[in-house]
Amino acid sequence: MNLPNKLTVGRLGITALFVVAMSISGYWAQVAALLLFITASITDYYDGKIAREQNLITDFGKLMDPLADKVLISAAFILLCERGLIPAWIVIAIISREFLVTGLRLVASAKGSVISADSLGKLKTILQMTAVIYLLLFIVAEPLLQSAATATPILKTCGIAIAMAAGLMTLISGVSYILRNKSVILEDC
Repeated sequence: MNLPNKLTVGRLGITALFVVAMSISGYWAQVAALLLFITASITDYYDGKIAREQNLITDFGKLMDPLADKVLISAAFILLCERGLIPAWIVIAIISREFLVTGLRLVASAKGSVISADSLGKLKTILQMTAVIYLLLFIVAEPLLQSAATATPILKTCGIAIAMAAGLMTLISGVSYILRNKSVILEDC
C-alpha cells in the first residue's frame, strides 16, 4: 500500500478517535477532537497531493479517499447537529448527497469505471471542513466567551452561516456530479 493510501486509511482511524473525543465531556476532550479533525483534514490534502505529484494514483485511492472524507464529514456534522450547532436539514442534505454520489460511484465501479472527485467536489469538501473546524473552535472557545455573552450568539450564527454555505455547495456539487455522470445512470434505466 502506497503512502497516499495509507494516509486515507489512517484518516478513517483518526475519524474513530475524533468521534470518541467528541463523545467525551470535558474541555480537553473537545480540544483533542479539534486537533484530530484538523489532522484528518490535513491527511486529506496530503494524500491527494502526494498521489498526484508522485504518480501514485490508484483505483483504491480514487474510491477510498472520497469515502474516508464522507465518513469524517458525516460523523462531524452529526455530532455538531447533536449539540445544536447545525440545523438537521444541513446534515440531511450533506449525507444524502454523499450517499447518492457513493451509489453512483458503485454503479460505475461495477461497470469497470472509476469516477473521481471533481473541482466542485473538492471545493465542497474544503467548505465542509472549514465549517466543522470553525464550529469546533467555537466549542473550544465557548467557555472563554461566557464573559462576552454578546459575542457567543454572533459567533455561533457565523458558524451556522458557514455550514449553510457548505450545505449549498454540497447540493450544487451533487447535482453537477449527477449531470456529469448521467450516462452511468441512464445505461441501467
